[in-house]
Order: sequence, then structure tokens, then C-alpha cells
Amino acid sequence: MAKLTTARRNRLPKSAFALPGSRRYPIDTKARAANAKARATQEVKKGNLSPSTAVKIKAAANKVIRKKK
Repeated sequence: MAKLTTARRNRLPKSAFALPGSRRYPIDTKARAANAKARATQEVKKGNLSPSTAVKIKAAANKVIRKKK
């Protein structure tokens, strides 16, 4: 997975994030989508993220992961 610099992250469209309003959890690649799912699970376990928000993140990430090239 290539490093996501601040400049590149800022250029990503809202659709490239699992939570577009807050621009959190980038899902522009399959690898980042898989990582977003893992981070969401971790944050729920820590109590920093609601389970319903994690479901939204995982659904958005799954769309990217299952997309055919």
C-alpha cells in the first residue's frame, strides 16, 4: 500500500472515504478499504466508535473490496 500523503489525501473526493462528512477512513484502494474495516472494529472495541457507524464503514469498504477492475 502506497503512503497516503496529506496532499494526496486532501485531493481525494468525498466518495473515497467511508465517512465522507468527516473525511475519515479512506477507502480509495482495496488495501485501504480492508484497513478501514479493521480500524473500525478496533475503535468499537475501544469504545471510540458506535457499532452502527462501524457497520456503515464496513459496508462502504465492502463495496470497494468487491468491485471488479
